Amino acid sequence: MDATMNKVAEADVVRETGHGISFGEAFRVWLRVAMLSFGGPAGQIAVMHRILVEEKNWISEGRFLHALNYCMLLPGPEAQQLATYIGWLLHRTAGGIMAGGLFILPGIIAIMGLSYIYAAYGNVGFIEALFFGLKAAVLAIVVHAVVRVGKRSLRNRVMIALAAIAFVAIFFFNVPFPVIIIAAGVIGYFGARSGRPEFAAIEHGGGGKQSAAVDSLLGEELPDHVRPSVARALRVSSIWLLLWVVPVAALLIGLGQANVFSQIALFFSKMAMVTFGGAYAVLAYVAQQAVEHYHWLQPREMLDGLGMAETTPGPLIMVLQFVGFMAAYRDPGTLSPMLAATLGGLLATWVTFIPCFLWIFLGAPYIETLRGNKGLAGALSAITAAVVGVILNLSIWFGLHTLFRQTTPVRSLGLSFDMPVWGSLDVAAFVLAAGAATAIFRLNVGMLWVLAGSCVAGVALRFAGLA
Repeated sequence: MDATMNKVAEADVVRETGHGISFGEAFRVWLRVAMLSFGGPAGQIAVMHRILVEEKNWISEGRFLHALNYCMLLPGPEAQQLATYIGWLLHRTAGGIMAGGLFILPGIIAIMGLSYIYAAYGNVGFIEALFFGLKAAVLAIVVHAVVRVGKRSLRNRVMIALAAIAFVAIFFFNVPFPVIIIAAGVIGYFGARSGRPEFAAIEHGGGGKQSAAVDSLLGEELPDHVRPSVARALRVSSIWLLLWVVPVAALLIGLGQANVFSQIALFFSKMAMVTFGGAYAVLAYVAQQAVEHYHWLQPREMLDGLGMAETTPGPLIMVLQFVGFMAAYRDPGTLSPMLAATLGGLLATWVTFIPCFLWIFLGAPYIETLRGNKGLAGALSAITAAVVGVILNLSIWFGLHTLFRQTTPVRSLGLSFDMPVWGSLDVAAFVLAAGAATAIFRLNVGMLWVLAGSCVAGVALRFAGLA
């Protein structure tokens, strides 16, 4: 009897969705993906590929890479958007919300818990020593990101030149990150349209199974929710723009622009629109504004937050929750500091990720129109090259504030950057960073092991009186 009922239920699922994957089964798989989403976007995409393409055979290699290419064109964390896209493909809007929401839920909980501990005990010996070790490992990880992205992106002299120009512009002249990204995109678009081979699209690795349930879903007969229409686009835009804009507008009207919650809502809404190239790229701009303009954090606290995000599941951009948490903690107004901090962290998360759902639900039905578009492919290639220069800037910024206790600002002849005070070199931090870099580059040690080892070493050095 039970077997018969199960077969009937499976037949109903197949008839309703076209692929036989139940919502409950998808929930369990997406939760598993979320709990394993360590290691930054490269590791997260690899986890999804292994589970969805190789193990479950829910989506083909070609369809997976096509979706990934689209997500790479968008602002925001491509891994979370890829999960949202595939979830939408399988189970419509509810499936996209489930997949994308579960992808960030473990990170929200973990970052919030660590933020409470940091705010309450960050200046106490053990916690301080723990984050001292984390910062050294994070520096090595960021440098590794420069090398990894550079090898893939800087395929010719034009791309190398774009990366170099981007680095000089943001590090020495403080050119805003969005300006660099827009300029690179324009150069890449017209370069590709003119037929220059240097701007050809970056290929992703191939291989894997070529047939899966989603292939039949995306065959010649597309289901209604995959077909684009103006009415659907207007409906989707209205819903998600209201979820995004209304809270921001309410804060601005009710509290004014000078209030910390209004500033958080506006600033991270802007970040949601310009976070091309992944978290490492935009963090340079976030750090610059949060530390130097708004004075929400100290440079070393920004490093601590990045260390938290590196050690927890979910997108690295979850560090923005920590920034929002600390901003409201420092300026709670009439609220208790911890309550204000909680609301600030959740607000930063809300305005960061709501746009990600908008981009997917609005644009995914039109994804086929992007296939083979040389101009867009060239823009993406140029942006990726410029991002290498921005990440290099981030690694140097982090390096200065990790390895040196003091820096001197240089502000003349149009230049705007910080010089290290060489006599303030932190020898213990330098040794830890060098050890972490050796483990990553030479010994191929996993990221979590490097972070854990650096934390232990930081605690040992601090309590031995050497740091």
